[in-house]
Amino acid sequence: MKNINSSVDRNIINRKSLLAFSSKPVEKVKLEIIFEAARWAPSSFNAQPWRYIYAGKDDKGYQLLLSLLFDSNKEWAKTAPMLILSITEMIDIKKNRINRFAFHDLGLSTANLILQATSLGLFAHPMGGFNESLAIEIFQIPNGFKAGAIIALGYPGNPSILSEDLLKRQTAPRVRKNLEEIAFKGGWKGKRSEPGS
Repeated sequence: MKNINSSVDRNIINRKSLLAFSSKPVEKVKLEIIFEAARWAPSSFNAQPWRYIYAGKDDKGYQLLLSLLFDSNKEWAKTAPMLILSITEMIDIKKNRINRFAFHDLGLSTANLILQATSLGLFAHPMGGFNESLAIEIFQIPNGFKAGAIIALGYPGNPSILSEDLLKRQTAPRVRKNLEEIAFKGGWKGKRSEPGS
């Protein structure tokens, strides 16, 4: 199992939630490729419940999306040239019931989006720290839909623009649980995570 990382797709290994973004805008063709990748994600009964609202710095919606973020995210996300709000449809219209896989499927679509962005030299940083009810109100999102995350998207910038605390976060090594802590052959062998781990 040693050096198993070398067999994992490089876009997965290289993906990182950066905090410092360049002012360089995201090219329209790359944005289309990223959303096309999101479109091709698998979903339960092929419901494809994901939706995305996006805006670049020159778009009216950018400041609206930025205003939804909690201050701790707004501090660094304001440098990103593109913000994206992910949304999922909670109702399975065909079966007239709650789609309990809606957020799972949104996560699959967003993972496609993030990995495709990485393959194009971009970085995407999803954030849960935002005002979801205000997002629903501001963007007049219909009943039956819920907001998932706001994603900062762009090219890597100079880390020197970050505060000392944010710089420590960006340069900290990426840490993951050991494989045996997350994958169990034949039955449950896990334990609850310790607080703060």
